[in-house]
Amino acid sequence: MRILVLGAGFGGLELTTRLSDEFGDDVDITLIDKSDAFVFGFSKLDVMFGRTTADHVSHRYADIAKPGVTFVQTQIRAIDPVARRAETDAGTFEGDILVVGLGADYDLDYTPGLAEGGREFYTVAGAFAAADVIADFQGGRVVVGVISTPFKCPPAPSETALLMRDLLVDRGMWEDSSVSLVMPFGRPIPPSPDASEALLVAFEERGIEWCPQYAVTSLDPDRKIAHTGDGSEKPYDLFLGVPHHVAPEVVVSSGMTTDGWIAVDSLTLETAWPDVYAIGDVAAVGTPRAGVFAEGHAAVAADRIAAKIRSASSDATYGGRGVCYLEFGHDTIAQVEVTFFGDERTGRLIGPSPDLVKDKIEFGTSRIARWFGREWSMAAPSP
Repeated sequence: MRILVLGAGFGGLELTTRLSDEFGDDVDITLIDKSDAFVFGFSKLDVMFGRTTADHVSHRYADIAKPGVTFVQTQIRAIDPVARRAETDAGTFEGDILVVGLGADYDLDYTPGLAEGGREFYTVAGAFAAADVIADFQGGRVVVGVISTPFKCPPAPSETALLMRDLLVDRGMWEDSSVSLVMPFGRPIPPSPDASEALLVAFEERGIEWCPQYAVTSLDPDRKIAHTGDGSEKPYDLFLGVPHHVAPEVVVSSGMTTDGWIAVDSLTLETAWPDVYAIGDVAAVGTPRAGVFAEGHAAVAADRIAAKIRSASSDATYGGRGVCYLEFGHDTIAQVEVTFFGDERTGRLIGPSPDLVKDKIEFGTSRIARWFGREWSMAAPSP
Protein backbone atom coordinates (compact mmCIF):
# COMPACT_ATOMS: atom_id res chain seq x y z
CA MET A 1 0.00 0.00 0.00
CA ARG A 2 1.47 3.35 -1.08
CA ILE A 3 0.50 6.31 1.09
CA LEU A 4 1.43 9.79 -0.08
CA VAL A 5 1.36 12.43 2.67
CA LEU A 6 1.76 16.08 1.68
CA GLY A 7 2.83 18.23 4.61
CA ALA A 8 4.89 17.33 7.68
CA GLY A 9 3.22 19.40 10.37
CA PHE A 10 1.35 18.06 13.40
CA GLY A 11 -1.03 16.13 11.17
CA GLY A 12 1.49 14.62 8.77
CA LEU A 13 3.89 13.60 11.53
CA GLU A 14 1.17 12.04 13.68
CA LEU A 15 -0.40 10.14 10.79
CA THR A 16 2.86 8.70 9.47
CA THR A 17 3.98 7.74 12.98
CA ARG A 18 0.76 5.86 13.71
CA LEU A 19 0.88 3.93 10.43
CA SER A 20 4.57 3.17 10.77
CA ASP A 21 4.11 1.95 14.34
CA GLU A 22 1.37 -0.44 13.21
CA PHE A 23 2.67 -1.70 9.86
CA GLY A 24 6.38 -0.89 9.70
CA ASP A 25 7.96 -1.80 6.39
CA ASP A 26 4.72 -3.41 5.19
CA VAL A 27 3.59 0.03 3.99
CA ASP A 28 5.29 2.51 1.68
CA ILE A 29 4.78 6.00 3.11
CA THR A 30 6.20 9.06 1.37
CA LEU A 31 6.13 12.23 3.49
CA ILE A 32 6.78 15.46 1.58
CA ASP A 33 7.42 18.96 2.91
CA LYS A 34 9.20 22.01 1.53
CA SER A 35 10.82 22.77 4.90
CA ASP A 36 13.81 20.99 6.36
CA ALA A 37 12.60 21.09 9.96
CA PHE A 38 9.53 21.07 12.19
CA VAL A 39 8.96 23.83 14.75
CA PHE A 40 6.17 23.88 17.34
CA GLY A 41 4.03 27.00 17.24
CA PHE A 42 4.70 27.69 20.92
CA SER A 43 8.44 27.34 20.30
CA LYS A 44 8.28 30.35 18.00
CA LEU A 45 7.19 32.46 20.99
CA ASP A 46 10.00 31.01 23.10
CA VAL A 47 12.51 32.16 20.47
CA MET A 48 10.82 35.54 19.99
CA PHE A 49 11.10 36.39 23.66
CA GLY A 50 14.65 35.13 24.14
CA ARG A 51 13.85 32.02 26.14
CA THR A 52 15.64 29.61 23.81
CA THR A 53 17.42 29.46 20.46
CA ALA A 54 16.16 28.82 16.95
CA ASP A 55 18.48 25.84 16.53
CA HIS A 56 17.18 24.18 19.68
CA VAL A 57 13.53 24.25 18.60
CA SER A 58 14.14 23.15 14.98
CA HIS A 59 13.63 19.41 14.55
CA ARG A 60 15.19 18.18 11.31
CA TYR A 61 13.03 15.96 9.16
CA ALA A 62 16.18 14.20 7.98
CA ASP A 63 16.39 12.67 11.47
CA ILE A 64 13.13 10.74 10.98
CA ALA A 65 13.94 7.03 10.96
CA LYS A 66 10.54 5.36 10.95
CA PRO A 67 10.07 1.95 9.27
CA GLY A 68 8.22 2.34 5.99
CA VAL A 69 8.56 6.15 5.95
CA THR A 70 10.61 8.11 3.41
CA PHE A 71 10.87 11.87 3.86
CA VAL A 72 11.39 14.05 0.79
CA GLN A 73 12.17 17.75 1.11
CA THR A 74 10.91 19.41 -2.02
CA GLN A 75 8.51 22.00 -3.36
CA ILE A 76 5.14 20.65 -4.48
CA ARG A 77 4.12 22.15 -7.83
CA ALA A 78 0.82 20.41 -8.60
CA ILE A 79 -1.66 18.03 -6.97
CA ASP A 80 -4.02 15.71 -8.83
CA PRO A 81 -6.59 14.34 -6.36
CA VAL A 82 -8.12 12.03 -8.99
CA ALA A 83 -4.83 10.27 -9.73
CA ARG A 84 -3.64 10.81 -6.11
CA ARG A 85 -0.47 12.30 -7.54
CA ALA A 86 1.86 15.20 -6.72
CA GLU A 87 4.28 16.89 -9.10
CA THR A 88 7.33 18.23 -7.26
CA ASP A 89 10.80 19.58 -7.92
CA ALA A 90 12.06 16.11 -6.96
CA GLY A 91 9.81 14.31 -9.44
CA THR A 92 6.35 12.77 -9.50
CA PHE A 93 4.92 10.87 -6.54
CA GLU A 94 1.75 8.76 -6.51
CA GLY A 95 -0.16 6.93 -3.82
CA ASP A 96 -2.97 4.47 -3.39
CA ILE A 97 -4.05 6.88 -0.66
CA LEU A 98 -3.38 10.62 -0.63
CA VAL A 99 -3.38 12.76 2.53
CA VAL A 100 -3.15 16.53 2.13
CA GLY A 101 -1.91 18.31 5.25
CA LEU A 102 -0.19 21.37 3.80
CA GLY A 103 -1.43 23.81 6.41
CA ALA A 104 -2.18 27.45 5.78
CA ASP A 105 -0.05 30.03 3.99
CA TYR A 106 0.05 33.76 4.57
CA ASP A 107 -0.74 36.64 2.25
CA LEU A 108 1.23 39.67 3.44
CA ASP A 109 0.09 41.71 0.43
CA TYR A 110 -3.49 41.42 1.69
CA THR A 111 -2.67 44.13 4.25
CA PRO A 112 -1.16 47.31 2.78
CA GLY A 113 1.93 48.37 4.69
CA LEU A 114 2.36 45.19 6.73
CA ALA A 115 5.52 44.01 5.00
CA GLU A 116 7.09 47.48 5.15
CA GLY A 117 5.89 48.69 8.53
CA GLY A 118 5.26 45.67 10.72
CA ARG A 119 6.49 42.27 11.79
CA GLU A 120 4.50 39.10 11.25
CA PHE A 121 5.29 36.35 13.73
CA TYR A 122 3.33 33.39 12.36
CA THR A 123 5.86 32.04 9.88
CA VAL A 124 8.95 30.42 11.36
CA ALA A 125 11.19 32.90 9.54
CA GLY A 126 9.04 35.83 10.66
CA ALA A 127 9.06 34.77 14.31
CA PHE A 128 12.81 34.16 14.34
CA ALA A 129 13.43 37.54 12.70
CA ALA A 130 11.11 39.23 15.21
CA ALA A 131 13.32 37.88 18.00
CA ASP A 132 16.15 40.18 16.92
CA VAL A 133 13.79 43.16 16.70
CA ILE A 134 12.33 42.51 20.14
CA ALA A 135 15.81 42.03 21.63
CA ASP A 136 16.79 45.51 20.41
CA PHE A 137 13.46 47.18 21.24
CA GLN A 138 13.92 50.13 23.60
CA GLY A 139 10.30 50.46 24.64
CA GLY A 140 7.31 52.37 23.34
CA ARG A 141 3.91 51.55 21.89
CA VAL A 142 3.43 47.91 20.92
CA VAL A 143 0.40 46.83 18.89
CA VAL A 144 -0.39 43.13 18.45
CA GLY A 145 -2.85 43.02 15.58
CA VAL A 146 -4.93 40.30 13.96
CA ILE A 147 -5.56 40.92 10.26
CA SER A 148 -8.45 38.55 9.56
CA THR A 149 -10.16 35.30 10.51
CA PRO A 150 -9.71 32.38 10.57
CA PHE A 151 -6.20 32.32 11.98
CA LYS A 152 -4.09 29.57 13.50
CA CYS A 153 -3.62 29.07 17.23
CA PRO A 154 -6.29 31.38 18.71
CA PRO A 155 -4.37 31.95 22.01
CA ALA A 156 -1.16 33.16 20.29
CA PRO A 157 -2.03 36.88 19.93
CA SER A 158 -3.07 37.08 23.59
CA GLU A 159 0.06 35.22 24.65
CA THR A 160 2.19 37.60 22.62
CA ALA A 161 0.62 40.64 24.28
CA LEU A 162 1.15 39.18 27.77
CA LEU A 163 4.73 38.10 27.10
CA MET A 164 5.57 41.46 25.53
CA ARG A 165 4.28 43.27 28.58
CA ASP A 166 6.32 41.04 30.90
CA LEU A 167 9.45 41.64 28.85
CA LEU A 168 8.99 45.41 29.07
CA VAL A 169 8.44 45.17 32.84
CA ASP A 170 11.55 43.02 33.26
CA ARG A 171 13.60 45.55 31.32
CA GLY A 172 12.28 48.48 33.35
CA MET A 173 10.62 50.01 30.28
CA TRP A 174 6.94 49.56 31.13
CA GLU A 175 6.31 53.05 32.52
CA ASP A 176 7.10 54.55 29.11
CA SER A 177 5.46 51.78 27.07
CA SER A 178 2.09 50.28 26.23
CA VAL A 179 0.71 47.08 24.70
CA SER A 180 -2.54 46.91 22.72
CA LEU A 181 -4.24 43.82 21.32
CA VAL A 182 -6.50 44.35 18.30
CA MET A 183 -8.67 41.38 17.35
CA PRO A 184 -11.84 40.88 15.24
CA PHE A 185 -13.53 38.86 18.01
CA GLY A 186 -15.68 39.95 20.93
CA ARG A 187 -13.55 37.91 23.29
CA PRO A 188 -9.95 36.64 23.04
CA ILE A 189 -10.74 32.91 22.65
CA PRO A 190 -14.35 32.55 21.46
CA PRO A 191 -14.65 28.76 22.03
CA SER A 192 -13.80 29.14 25.72
CA PRO A 193 -15.65 31.81 27.72
CA ASP A 194 -13.68 30.86 30.85
CA ALA A 195 -10.32 31.30 29.14
CA SER A 196 -11.47 34.56 27.59
CA GLU A 197 -12.60 35.92 30.96
CA ALA A 198 -9.28 34.95 32.57
CA LEU A 199 -7.42 36.74 29.79
CA LEU A 200 -9.55 39.87 30.08
CA VAL A 201 -8.85 39.96 33.82
CA ALA A 202 -5.12 39.55 33.11
CA PHE A 203 -5.22 42.35 30.52
CA GLU A 204 -6.95 44.66 33.01
CA GLU A 205 -4.53 43.84 35.82
CA ARG A 206 -1.48 44.36 33.64
CA GLY A 207 -2.59 47.43 31.77
CA ILE A 208 -2.89 45.81 28.34
CA GLU A 209 -5.39 47.57 26.09
CA TRP A 210 -8.00 45.18 24.66
CA CYS A 211 -9.48 46.31 21.33
CA PRO A 212 -12.18 43.82 20.24
CA GLN A 213 -14.41 43.40 17.21
CA TYR A 214 -12.18 45.02 14.59
CA ALA A 215 -9.24 43.77 12.56
CA VAL A 216 -6.20 45.73 11.45
CA THR A 217 -6.84 46.73 7.83
CA SER A 218 -3.62 48.54 6.89
CA LEU A 219 -0.41 50.08 8.22
CA ASP A 220 1.10 53.46 7.46
CA PRO A 221 4.83 52.76 7.79
CA ASP A 222 5.86 56.41 7.53
CA ARG A 223 3.53 57.64 10.29
CA LYS A 224 3.68 54.32 12.18
CA ILE A 225 -0.09 54.07 12.35
CA ALA A 226 -2.24 50.91 12.27
CA HIS A 227 -5.69 51.43 10.79
CA THR A 228 -8.56 49.26 12.07
CA GLY A 229 -11.92 48.28 10.64
CA ASP A 230 -13.83 50.84 12.71
CA GLY A 231 -11.81 53.70 11.26
CA SER A 232 -9.58 54.09 14.31
CA GLU A 233 -5.86 54.75 14.23
CA LYS A 234 -3.44 52.97 16.55
CA PRO A 235 0.02 54.56 16.70
CA TYR A 236 2.84 52.09 17.26
CA ASP A 237 6.58 51.79 17.62
CA LEU A 238 6.46 48.02 17.13
CA PHE A 239 3.68 46.21 15.28
CA LEU A 240 3.43 42.43 15.64
CA GLY A 241 0.87 41.10 13.20
CA VAL A 242 -1.07 37.92 12.58
CA PRO A 243 -1.23 37.89 8.76
CA HIS A 244 -4.13 36.93 6.51
CA HIS A 245 -4.36 33.15 6.15
CA VAL A 246 -4.97 31.37 2.84
CA ALA A 247 -4.77 27.82 1.57
CA PRO A 248 -1.48 27.13 -0.25
CA GLU A 249 -1.68 28.12 -3.91
CA VAL A 250 -0.86 24.59 -5.05
CA VAL A 251 -3.97 23.38 -3.19
CA VAL A 252 -6.16 26.11 -4.66
CA SER A 253 -4.95 25.43 -8.21
CA SER A 254 -5.66 21.72 -7.74
CA GLY A 255 -9.38 22.47 -7.65
CA MET A 256 -9.77 20.93 -4.20
CA THR A 257 -10.92 24.05 -2.35
CA THR A 258 -14.42 25.31 -1.62
CA ASP A 259 -14.67 28.80 -0.14
CA GLY A 260 -10.90 28.86 0.18
CA TRP A 261 -10.29 25.55 2.00
CA ILE A 262 -10.63 21.81 1.35
CA ALA A 263 -14.10 20.58 2.22
CA VAL A 264 -14.09 17.33 4.21
CA ASP A 265 -16.45 15.10 6.08
CA SER A 266 -15.85 16.59 9.54
CA LEU A 267 -16.16 13.17 11.18
CA THR A 268 -13.94 11.12 8.86
CA LEU A 269 -11.68 13.76 7.20
CA GLU A 270 -12.50 12.24 3.80
CA THR A 271 -12.70 14.58 0.82
CA ALA A 272 -14.92 14.35 -2.25
CA TRP A 273 -12.24 12.24 -3.97
CA PRO A 274 -12.00 8.52 -3.11
CA ASP A 275 -9.04 7.63 -0.88
CA VAL A 276 -8.08 11.28 -0.46
CA TYR A 277 -8.03 12.84 3.01
CA ALA A 278 -7.36 16.40 4.14
CA ILE A 279 -6.15 17.12 7.67
CA GLY A 280 -4.98 20.12 9.65
CA ASP A 281 -5.27 23.80 8.83
CA VAL A 282 -5.98 23.31 5.12
CA ALA A 283 -9.17 21.36 5.87
CA ALA A 284 -12.53 22.98 6.62
CA VAL A 285 -13.44 20.82 9.60
CA GLY A 286 -15.27 23.28 11.84
CA THR A 287 -12.65 23.46 14.59
CA PRO A 288 -9.91 26.04 15.23
CA ARG A 289 -6.75 25.81 13.17
CA ALA A 290 -4.16 24.53 15.63
CA GLY A 291 -1.69 21.67 15.92
CA VAL A 292 -3.66 19.72 18.52
CA PHE A 293 -6.68 19.64 16.23
CA ALA A 294 -4.55 18.54 13.27
CA GLU A 295 -3.22 15.75 15.47
CA GLY A 296 -6.79 14.66 16.19
CA HIS A 297 -7.62 14.71 12.48
CA ALA A 298 -4.58 12.54 11.80
CA ALA A 299 -5.59 9.95 14.39
CA VAL A 300 -8.94 9.39 12.69
CA ALA A 301 -7.51 9.38 9.17
CA ALA A 302 -4.78 6.95 10.23
CA ASP A 303 -7.32 4.59 11.78
CA ARG A 304 -9.38 4.56 8.60
CA ILE A 305 -6.33 4.08 6.38
CA ALA A 306 -5.12 1.26 8.63
CA ALA A 307 -8.49 -0.46 8.29
CA LYS A 308 -8.24 -0.24 4.50
CA ILE A 309 -4.76 -1.78 4.60
CA ARG A 310 -6.16 -4.66 6.66
CA SER A 311 -9.17 -4.97 4.31
CA ALA A 312 -11.38 -4.15 7.27
CA SER A 313 -13.73 -1.33 8.20
CA SER A 314 -13.36 1.49 10.68
CA ASP A 315 -15.91 3.42 12.68
CA ALA A 316 -13.37 5.98 13.92
CA THR A 317 -14.81 9.49 13.91
CA TYR A 318 -13.48 12.87 14.92
CA GLY A 319 -14.96 14.38 18.06
CA GLY A 320 -13.67 17.92 17.67
CA ARG A 321 -11.74 17.86 20.94
CA GLY A 322 -8.49 19.65 21.59
CA VAL A 323 -6.29 20.62 24.51
CA CYS A 324 -3.94 23.58 24.19
CA TYR A 325 -1.73 25.58 26.53
CA LEU A 326 -2.08 29.29 27.17
CA GLU A 327 0.87 31.37 28.38
CA PHE A 328 -0.01 33.95 31.02
CA GLY A 329 3.60 35.08 31.43
CA HIS A 330 6.22 34.68 34.14
CA ASP A 331 6.12 30.87 34.04
CA THR A 332 2.37 30.65 34.53
CA ILE A 333 0.33 28.55 32.11
CA ALA A 334 -3.29 27.58 31.70
CA GLN A 335 -4.76 24.61 29.87
CA VAL A 336 -7.80 25.03 27.65
CA GLU A 337 -9.94 22.00 26.79
CA VAL A 338 -12.51 22.50 24.04
CA THR A 339 -14.95 20.13 22.35
CA PHE A 340 -16.85 21.22 19.25
CA PHE A 341 -18.86 18.20 18.12
CA GLY A 342 -21.50 15.99 19.71
CA ASP A 343 -23.95 16.74 22.48
CA GLU A 344 -21.38 18.26 24.84
CA ARG A 345 -19.72 21.46 23.63
CA THR A 346 -17.29 22.73 26.22
CA GLY A 347 -14.46 25.21 26.68
CA ARG A 348 -13.04 24.33 30.08
CA LEU A 349 -10.14 26.26 31.61
CA ILE A 350 -7.61 24.74 34.00
CA GLY A 351 -5.31 27.20 35.74
CA PRO A 352 -3.46 29.44 35.14
CA SER A 353 -0.85 27.86 37.36
CA PRO A 354 2.95 27.38 37.48
CA ASP A 355 2.27 23.67 37.94
CA LEU A 356 1.10 23.37 34.31
CA VAL A 357 4.53 24.33 32.98
CA LYS A 358 5.58 20.70 33.42
CA ASP A 359 2.52 19.53 31.49
CA LYS A 360 3.39 21.74 28.54
CA ILE A 361 6.98 20.53 28.57
CA GLU A 362 5.78 16.92 28.57
CA PHE A 363 3.43 17.70 25.68
CA GLY A 364 6.34 18.86 23.54
CA THR A 365 8.97 16.33 24.58
CA SER A 366 6.65 13.34 24.21
CA ARG A 367 5.74 14.24 20.65
CA ILE A 368 9.33 14.74 19.55
CA ALA A 369 10.12 11.35 21.06
CA ARG A 370 7.25 9.71 19.12
CA TRP A 371 7.72 11.51 15.82
CA PHE A 372 11.50 11.74 15.64
CA GLY A 373 12.60 8.96 18.00
CA ARG A 374 14.89 11.14 20.08
CA GLU A 375 15.04 12.85 23.44
CA TRP A 376 14.48 16.60 23.60
CA SER A 377 13.67 19.08 26.32
CA MET A 378 11.84 22.22 25.27
CA ALA A 379 12.98 23.86 28.51
CA ALA A 380 16.64 24.20 27.54
CA PRO A 381 19.07 25.57 26.59
CA SER A 382 18.75 29.30 27.12
CA PRO A 383 20.71 31.56 24.76
